[in-house]
Amino acid sequence: MSNLWSRNTPEQFWLCDQTFPEHYWLNAIRKSVALLGLKCTVESPDELLALTLGEAQFGADHWELGFSKRLYYLLKPLLPRSFTRILRRHYGNPLDGKLSANWPVDSRYALFQQEVMRQLLIITGKPSMRYKKFWPEGHQFGFVLTHDIETAAGQAFVREVADIEEKLGFRSSFNFVLERYALDFELIEDLKKRGFEIGCHGLKHDGKLYNSKTEFAKRVAKINARIKEYGMVGFRSPLTHRNPEWMQILDIEYDSSFFDTDPFEPIPGGAMSIWPYFLGRFVELPYTLVQDYTLTAVLGETTPRLWLDKVQFLKKYHGMALLNTHPDYLKERTTLNIYTEFLQSMKNSGGYWHALPRDAARWWRKRAGISSNDVMPAIDFGMAALEGGEIII
Repeated sequence: MSNLWSRNTPEQFWLCDQTFPEHYWLNAIRKSVALLGLKCTVESPDELLALTLGEAQFGADHWELGFSKRLYYLLKPLLPRSFTRILRRHYGNPLDGKLSANWPVDSRYALFQQEVMRQLLIITGKPSMRYKKFWPEGHQFGFVLTHDIETAAGQAFVREVADIEEKLGFRSSFNFVLERYALDFELIEDLKKRGFEIGCHGLKHDGKLYNSKTEFAKRVAKINARIKEYGMVGFRSPLTHRNPEWMQILDIEYDSSFFDTDPFEPIPGGAMSIWPYFLGRFVELPYTLVQDYTLTAVLGETTPRLWLDKVQFLKKYHGMALLNTHPDYLKERTTLNIYTEFLQSMKNSGGYWHALPRDAARWWRKRAGISSNDVMPAIDFGMAALEGGEIII
């Protein structure tokens, strides 16, 4: 399998203001890799990236849905919603011991990246190192809001969600399913005019997008035509079903179907990264905060505690707090109250760069000196660091 993650080596992640021999980086990686807790030997940076960002640590059949889940999506339209919620609670229990991923905070990849830099300082004999800032204007972490609209009822509640966000000074993306319900084009244009983003949440949301490579290609041909027509540049797979190889035919700037850690999804696991990363031809924006349905319907939370606690971790490591919620669930008053309380807390906290997902993806490309055609020359941005403007031993 070709490595779609090769642009994400520690050297390309840190973007230090000095160049070092490749074997310096390799030695630093070898001395740090144990922090990842991988259950296999890592022979090269490409293998390391495939195991982590590529989720290869979860097995060769990780992207395949088993028979029971395929049957579930076949029968789902006939099942009462209350029954599907019971099934969701059952297959998404993070305490069942079937996954090695940590949740809700998996610090291993962040600790690994920091240790690589510490080891590089030791190898080079330098007391400190400067690197390109992770976020514009010296902001401590990124903050991105997204929504997936699953049904016509959810679409009808979008304006109320947008009004709450706008009142608090936030903007978000709303991802529409192209053929599951009649799209409200007046709503779409209104959202655009108000500074919100419009994205794609698949063609039908029926759990069958990844049934076969042939079916995927047929549907993506329709998706690509429609998203170009509507001016969409971002995508999230329905149900976060995903296959990184197949997804390379999507005509998008960024995807957000992956996550740092989530044992509750139909394909559980996680890419471990709390930052954007390059996934082949597009930027991946992993969501890093538990989804609203899981928070309320599965875990029974009544406050934004889990979201806010995770934000503190993301802030510490200069990561990206990316939240995915659904107007379909936000129309339930308890869920909406939790979301509103979260936004109010974030507004009062500060320290973040709040951006639409398309802008976060474009920034990550710009930071790396990569344009959509891979011809943008490196640009000298200011340097920032975790402590005092530089990494210090």
